[in-house]
Amino acid sequence: MTSPDRAMGAVLGSAVGDALGAPFEFGLPGVFRSRFPDGTGELCGGGGWDPGEATDDTQMAVLVGESLLDRGALDLPDVFDRFRRWAAAEPKDIGLLTERVLLGGDPWDLAAALDFQVEGRGAGNGCLMRASTAAVHFASRGRAATMDAARRLAALTHGDRAAWEGTALLHELVRVALLGEDPLAALPEALAEVDPAHRQRWAAVLDPGWRPADATEFNGAVWPCLGSAVWALRTTASFEEALAAAVDLGGDTDTVAAVTGMLAGAVHGVGAIPDRWTSTLHVPLPGFGDRVLRADDLRSLAIDLTLTP
Repeated sequence: MTSPDRAMGAVLGSAVGDALGAPFEFGLPGVFRSRFPDGTGELCGGGGWDPGEATDDTQMAVLVGESLLDRGALDLPDVFDRFRRWAAAEPKDIGLLTERVLLGGDPWDLAAALDFQVEGRGAGNGCLMRASTAAVHFASRGRAATMDAARRLAALTHGDRAAWEGTALLHELVRVALLGEDPLAALPEALAEVDPAHRQRWAAVLDPGWRPADATEFNGAVWPCLGSAVWALRTTASFEEALAAAVDLGGDTDTVAAVTGMLAGAVHGVGAIPDRWTSTLHVPLPGFGDRVLRADDLRSLAIDLTLTP
């Protein structure tokens, strides 16, 4: 049975990681530790972000979660429409791939595939960053259902199947953690469900011996992003330590930390997230009036997603 405490940890943890990492995006490794030598860190703001302000990572996760609740099912056209409405409102940050797909004018079921045909790239980490709400919602339905939902949601904006499989793996790791079990121990079984054409590459970056320094792509790609989040979880003993390790890697810090926070929050529970990080957390929703969600709103969203069939 899904733990409400861990479900709130996954959703809130991802948002906190997003806001913690945002000011350090595209920075060099070690910048976070240099700013906070004791390793704890603050939601300090910077780089155009207010202290505690969440980015597109959490905004899109909220839109997915609210669609699931409002529609009572996985309504992909509705999710895409919400994404497109949000993108048209010119959010502070939006990935280039996601922006092209959402604002290109193509139908929801063709947009990502058409973009992939033209650009030849579709494995960015934007499908991972927004996964917390869907991962919590579909966890109670079992491995096959949560991995299938992950693939379908990822395919809305990302045309490369590698991105679908990475999102499916993330969903499954969160599901296992929500049951109070060890997601790292579940990796072999999860990898067995990955499309054979992509299994070996995913197995390599999720191997216990893999380190972020081994990455062959910028961590804005799905492989090193999820690999780095799993590495941060594996090599630390607390929620705070995991997020500090993730942000200190540099690069796409908000998304790597959002994915790390999703996993670490599911493992350690919402009580492990410090109040100093949740007190200033806020999630604007461009395109949806003047709505701004706070930590309590995210906790409620997580609980509602676990209770809705």
